[in-house]
Amino acid sequence: MSEAVIDDIVAVLPRLLNALEALGFFQRHFHPPAFASVMNAIGTPDAALQTSHAAIGEWPEQFAGLRERLDLACNETLAAFAGIREVERGNGDLVAVFRALRHVPRALEALYPLAGQFPPVSSFFLNAANRENEDLLSRLQVSTSEHTGILHNHNEPGSRGGFSVYVPEYYRHDRAMPLVMALHGGSGNGRGFLWSWLRDARSLGAILVAPTATGPTWALMGDDADTPNLMRILETVRSRWTVDASRMLLTGMSDGGTFCYVSGLDGASPFTHLAPVSATFHPLMAEMADITRLRQLPIFITHGKLDWMFPVQTARQTQAALAAAGANITYREIDDLSHTYPREINAELLQWLNAG
Repeated sequence: MSEAVIDDIVAVLPRLLNALEALGFFQRHFHPPAFASVMNAIGTPDAALQTSHAAIGEWPEQFAGLRERLDLACNETLAAFAGIREVERGNGDLVAVFRALRHVPRALEALYPLAGQFPPVSSFFLNAANRENEDLLSRLQVSTSEHTGILHNHNEPGSRGGFSVYVPEYYRHDRAMPLVMALHGGSGNGRGFLWSWLRDARSLGAILVAPTATGPTWALMGDDADTPNLMRILETVRSRWTVDASRMLLTGMSDGGTFCYVSGLDGASPFTHLAPVSATFHPLMAEMADITRLRQLPIFITHGKLDWMFPVQTARQTQAALAAAGANITYREIDDLSHTYPREINAELLQWLNAG
């Protein structure tokens, strides 16, 4: 690699990773009344990234693919910052914040293929507890095959009903892995929501499936077109990779969490564990659920005390209703969590799943 290319990467990459970490902090701690304080906490890593990215010179033709990925990751990261900076200046609302944050998974998707070439990128895509795990980092460096890494199945942006999957690079066909099926929130998509879980699936060893709803959101009312589609997706995944049938988690955020109840409480559901996050729940769901299915079913409920969309009292009532119906409930209430996804809960969920 030429010296000029190395110099540019050394200048840009740390600033890019720093800016993405700041956006991750913003996503986790975003709470409309606390917008200004969260913006103050993340500082201005976008300014440093903007400067170093603009200073990149011409690269030899053989590095065009690498340059394209790096440029795309930087541009999407800066676009996310530009959107939230506009709101900070008073030009926008809550919708504008969420629109700006759609750039984050695009940046991560552009960056991930560089994990095999650059150890700092590989470490970035691990959870905090495993970033210095040399054994894990070396296992991730094995030659990837067409059967591992990130794959998309009819899940292009704007499409509905497809899925994205992540299979750890160290996956072996003769060793069954737990499976996590993670459902996005309303108006979201699986391709973007995959990144809420990828670090932990990669760090701790789980096959991660992120489907996209067949409609604008999950089938919470009326005909359920989504459960048959999830079963089709699950069958496709299980036919290609070795899944531990005793450790299959259905989880989701917001509408996706609510759909965990709708689909996961059905007597025919193959999922062994349910973990709704920031979800709502109607008491009729408990009454309509299969009683045999509910008895001792492991359900892990996570909710934020600051949730402005589904107040925390809803989750407390859900815990009581499902426990009374015989489910084996674990309940986690997070003091500083608003209506956002708490990635820090993932490792605990996988530990709970693996405990049986």
